[in-house]
Amino acid sequence: MQFIPSNYVLKKYIAKLIVGIIVVGLSSCGTPSTEDRIETPTEPVPPTASPIPEQSHSANTVQVTIYTADAQCQELIPQTVEVPSDRQIEAAVGEVLEERTTVAFDLAGYRVQLNENTGVATVDLRLDPESERQFVSLSSCEKFSLFGSLEKTLTSNPEWQINRVRFTERGEEILI
Repeated sequence: MQFIPSNYVLKKYIAKLIVGIIVVGLSSCGTPSTEDRIETPTEPVPPTASPIPEQSHSANTVQVTIYTADAQCQELIPQTVEVPSDRQIEAAVGEVLEERTTVAFDLAGYRVQLNENTGVATVDLRLDPESERQFVSLSSCEKFSLFGSLEKTLTSNPEWQINRVRFTERGEEILI
């Protein structure tokens, strides 16, 4: 003899099944607990290099203009950002680097030095040792986006009095 459930029993079973699926689905939508989160180890940045992206929540901030390349790499578009007033130049460089989207090209950090006598800023970029690409492999658009944005940002803020920008990697000049 074959057992065929009545409509009432079948509806009740389906309703419980649907409620169970909804409860399980909703319970997976919450924020994971600290035990469930996976922390990705990061490569330590040398103490003299600033990490990327650079963030600061200082109460003493100023507005500066940074420049980023448009999608066609034809123009540098100005954008106003807030940076800590006690380290405007370094933070502005960090903001520019945060905006870039170069595939498989990863920076681990940077330093900025300003020679106030000559008005020359040196941006020492630190390529991540795990980066798949090097500076020489950047396309002309990627170079414009990275170096052009940094140069325009640094030379266009008159209060910094920067006339020229040099780019180095661990002290060695980067030929653009």
